Amino acid sequence: MPAETHVRQSPPEREEVFDLIRDQLADILELEPAQVAESSSFVDDLGADSLALIELVEALEEELSDRTVGFRIEDEDLEDLKTVRDAIDYVMERVG
Repeated sequence: MPAETHVRQSPPEREEVFDLIRDQLADILELEPAQVAESSSFVDDLGADSLALIELVEALEEELSDRTVGFRIEDEDLEDLKTVRDAIDYVMERVG
């Protein structure tokens, strides 16, 4: 759909972004959502491997592209995202 006809929604609130990331991670990693906290490390606390993080990125890009045309998480930025909080901050910087 051409960008000029795309209906732009308001940017998500931080809590919405956390909920989205938590729910996606819980689904991908087969965890209870309550096990995912903002301070959780993807690898150390949640046991996520690189494939799980790629799945998370794809899910976030798909979900957030409805609100922000062309939303992407760059591959080189992925290595800097170590915790759920890092991912939330990254998304908030780009959709705000």
